[in-house]
Amino acid sequence: MSTSAMRPPLAGEVMTKLRQDVANGRWAVGQRIPAEPELIAELGVSRGTLREAIKALAHSGIFEVRRGDGTYVRATSEICGTAQRVYREHSDHDVLQVRFALDTQAARLAARASDQNVTERLRDLLDQRSDAWQRQDFSAWSQADWAFHLEVARASGVPLLHELYESFGDVFHGTKMSQRLAEGFDGCLREGHEALVEAIEAADDEAAARTVIANLDYCMGWMP
Repeated sequence: MSTSAMRPPLAGEVMTKLRQDVANGRWAVGQRIPAEPELIAELGVSRGTLREAIKALAHSGIFEVRRGDGTYVRATSEICGTAQRVYREHSDHDVLQVRFALDTQAARLAARASDQNVTERLRDLLDQRSDAWQRQDFSAWSQADWAFHLEVARASGVPLLHELYESFGDVFHGTKMSQRLAEGFDGCLREGHEALVEAIEAADDEAAARTVIANLDYCMGWMP
């Protein structure tokens, strides 16, 4: 078989290049990618080939094509894009139930690793979270809270678990999780946060799991 016959379709090559650009951080989530003429010149392909590649990546959830506006990055990988689309089709209750599985295992594994650098980063994020909550800056609070939980997932040492957790993104801390705005809700709950960091530092995996469950039970109690 000739080399040319073994080459992947050109649109497939363009898909791979654009996917790698997103994964490598060339364009951040929410950012608009360059316009067609610029990409066509950069990649040396026809408009039809480029559009075919972008359409496929939009179908997989990585891109979002906004008619008359451009193409935006929606997720960093197919798994994130597909997962976010699926999660939005389910209730807050179902989403939180999945967190019980992911959060508890991430906490256990992070505690077993018990990395001092991780606990220092986690405490810094909790300081940011507390400060934002006191200022009633709910956007900054949500970002710090999400970064905290994502860091725990990263500390698990299991890249796939981290990627699955990251795929929830704004579903965990977007408009669906509105209980944080309810009067009386504690946005700086110690369980699942400060108590979790202490358990991780002590390398106590069972205590880490228990405090995560306590936090999620609390959140579940605020579900409408």
